[in-house]
Amino acid sequence: MDSKWLSQNIVIFFLLTILNTHHVQCQTNLFSIVQFGAISDATTNSKQAFLNAWKKACIINGGTISIPAGTFQLSDIEFLGPCKGQTNFVLNGTLIAPTVPTPNLDYWIIFRDVDGLSISGKGTLNGNGASYWKSKQQTFVTSLKLEHVKNAGIRDIHSVNSKKFHFAINNCQGVAITNVGITAPGNSPNTDGIHLQASENIIISNTNIATGDDCISIGDGVTNMNITGINCGPGHGISIGSLGRYPNEKEVKSISVTNCNFTNTQNGLRIKTYGPSPPGLVSEITFQGIGIRNVQNPIVIDQHYCPNAKCSTPGESSIAIKGVRFIDVRGTSNAAVGVKIECSKSKPCEDIELKGVSLTFKGKPTTAICSSADVKFLGNNQIPSRCSK
Repeated sequence: MDSKWLSQNIVIFFLLTILNTHHVQCQTNLFSIVQFGAISDATTNSKQAFLNAWKKACIINGGTISIPAGTFQLSDIEFLGPCKGQTNFVLNGTLIAPTVPTPNLDYWIIFRDVDGLSISGKGTLNGNGASYWKSKQQTFVTSLKLEHVKNAGIRDIHSVNSKKFHFAINNCQGVAITNVGITAPGNSPNTDGIHLQASENIIISNTNIATGDDCISIGDGVTNMNITGINCGPGHGISIGSLGRYPNEKEVKSISVTNCNFTNTQNGLRIKTYGPSPPGLVSEITFQGIGIRNVQNPIVIDQHYCPNAKCSTPGESSIAIKGVRFIDVRGTSNAAVGVKIECSKSKPCEDIELKGVSLTFKGKPTTAICSSADVKFLGNNQIPSRCSK
C-alpha cells in the first residue's frame, strides 16, 4: 500500500473526528453567551459576553460555547489560547460585524494559539461588508481568521458579505473545513472565500463558494492539502498564488483538487506568480475530475502575473513549477483559448501533463497557448490536443 496515501488518509480520519467531537461533550461544560449578557437585538455589542464565555470554556477540557438563534452584534474579537483541551463553538444564530471596523486590524474574529477547536452549527457570520466595498479602505479585514491553530474543524456554518476575505488560515496545522457556505456578490472586491498560507494537513470539502475573488487561494508554505467537492461560482476560481511577491517564500507542495465544479467564473484552475520574483517552488499538484461551465480561463499557469499598475517592471519569474497534472477537466470555456500555460524563460515549467481534458467554446474545440513549458497531452480525443505555440 502506498505510504503517502495511507498517511494522508490517516490525517483525513483524524481531522474529521475533530469535526464531530463536540457532540459528545458533557452538558455541564456548555456555556451560552446569553447567560453572560449577550443580547439578541442586532445592535448591542456582545464582545464582553463572548470573552467571558471563552474564559470559562477555555479552562475546561471540552468546553462548549453556544450561540443560540437570534442576531448578535460583535465587534472585533480575539480568542486567545492555549486552552486546557478542545474548545467548541456551536453557532446557531447570526453574528453581525460593525459597519466600520477597528482601524488597522486585519480581522473581525480571530482564534490564535489554540490546539483543538471545533466551530459548527447552522448559523451565519455576517461581515456587513457592502459599505466597506464602496469605500477606499485597503485593510484586508477577514471575517474568520485562524492563526497558529492546530487540530481544528469548521463545519456547516455560513459566511456572508465579508469585508475582504471570508476565512484565512495562517500558520496552522490540521484544519478540516466541510459543508460550509460562503457568499458575496460577484462584484465585491477581494472577498476571497478561503485563503491559506504557511499551513499543512488541510482538508476543504463539500463546500459552496460564491464570491468576488478567488473561491480558494493558496499562498506560500501550504503543503499536503486536499480540496474536494467544491462548487465555485461566481468568483475567480481556485488559485495557487499569487507567489513571488516577497523574498523567502516557502514552497507549495502536495496539493490535490478533485471533483470540483466551476460555473460562470473568471478562472478555473490557476497557478500565478509574479515576474520578476525571488526563487521559489510549486510541485506535486493534481487537478482531477473538474467540471467547467462557461469559465473564461479554465486552465491557467501565469508566471508573468501583474494585477495592477503597482507591479514592478515586467520580468521573468524565478519560481520553479513542476509536476502539475490536469486530469479529466471537462466542460465549456467562455473563450476560444481553453488552456494558457505561459511560464518563465529563466525558469521554464517542467513535467506539466494534461489527460482526459475536453474544453469547448460555442460548440467548437478550444486551443492551448504554451510558452517556456514542458507540456504533454496524454491520451486520445483531447480538446485541445496540443499547444498552438
